[in-house]
Amino acid sequence: MKPHDSVPYSLPDIDDAERITRARSFQEKISQRRTCRYFSDAPVPREIIEAAILAGGSAPNGANHQPWHFAVVSSPDKKKAIREAAEEEEREFYGADSDKAKASEQWLDALAPLGTDEDKPFLETAPWLIVVFAQRKGGIEEDGKTQNYYVNESVGIACGMLISTLHEAGLATLTHTPSPMGFLRDLCGRPPEEKPLMIIVAGKPAEDATVPTHALKKKPLTQIASWL
Repeated sequence: MKPHDSVPYSLPDIDDAERITRARSFQEKISQRRTCRYFSDAPVPREIIEAAILAGGSAPNGANHQPWHFAVVSSPDKKKAIREAAEEEEREFYGADSDKAKASEQWLDALAPLGTDEDKPFLETAPWLIVVFAQRKGGIEEDGKTQNYYVNESVGIACGMLISTLHEAGLATLTHTPSPMGFLRDLCGRPPEEKPLMIIVAGKPAEDATVPTHALKKKPLTQIASWL
């Protein structure tokens, strides 16, 4: 490797048996995560959201440019505005206001077992919305000019780590991706070089929250992995 400043790499000094135990323990815990569409309006400490964002901010990324921004929304007025704008896009997607849906029939058929529609009350009910932006330019100094690399991959990994932390904290989550999402940039006051990727809804589940049985179907290891 080319000469560069560095510090020693460190990990806990444990044996393989402990590594297996930890891996299986985490796998069992994270496998319990389910998308939630029914949230309580009960408050959730900001410290949990901060910790989750810092966890996401530690994700591997292209050239260490950390090409992400997390706009955290708790204002009732701002959440209402996001819901109204998102539902407007969703009505077009599902064809709620016309005979022609933006989504294909095949897409709508795929969503049918999940019971989703254009109504998104969770955007107002949940205490926290984390609007995730991908920074196409900016670099680590966020100058708005420096090229960033592997942006979508980097932000995707960061979101996974953020969601995992929220799950570890005992919170329910939902990833919401209305299309198009340009309104999120305007409502969150973000610059044009940032691309909104998703809203991560976070909070406690409603007492009567349910999960579609379809969502419990997971591909087995033999289907999602090959060993070469």
